[in-house]
Amino acid sequence: MAEFRSLIPFGFGSLSRGGQDPFSGFRQEMDRLLEDFGRGLPAAISGDKAGFMIPKVDVAETEAGLELTAELPGFDEKDVSLDIQDDVLTIKAEHKTEREEKDDKKRYHLVECSRGTFLRRLALPFAADADKASAHLDKGLLKVTVPRLAPAEKKTKSIPVGGGK
Repeated sequence: MAEFRSLIPFGFGSLSRGGQDPFSGFRQEMDRLLEDFGRGLPAAISGDKAGFMIPKVDVAETEAGLELTAELPGFDEKDVSLDIQDDVLTIKAEHKTEREEKDDKKRYHLVECSRGTFLRRLALPFAADADKASAHLDKGLLKVTVPRLAPAEKKTKSIPVGGGK
């Protein structure tokens, strides 16, 4: 047993007698590092309720086309733009809010701003009729409808038969 104890580094002999965990300081430092790193992440990842959230999107394909619903709380119609190019739907929303409070008696000035850009591209699983696509934003809920492109009608062409002279 004495030979085994000689392998334990100096200062760690108390571990076997109910002493402190030698890795506790390392764990505390790693926890602090990860908490600091998480502060810069979006709210949906870090769990921070005050940060800019990544909107949730539901996409459903129907016989008529595609129906998309996105949660965009706090966005106005002027903040949202949509386009279809090469059968790819692009949704872009830019959010900017400013709040300013003044109190001359307390002599402080507070300005809080939050900005963020949401960009989402979805490849459409069919040829889209971009001219008939529509979008509506109501109470923070964006609903987009993209109809399928109607198949081109095949025209029958008559071929005249000529006589052999």
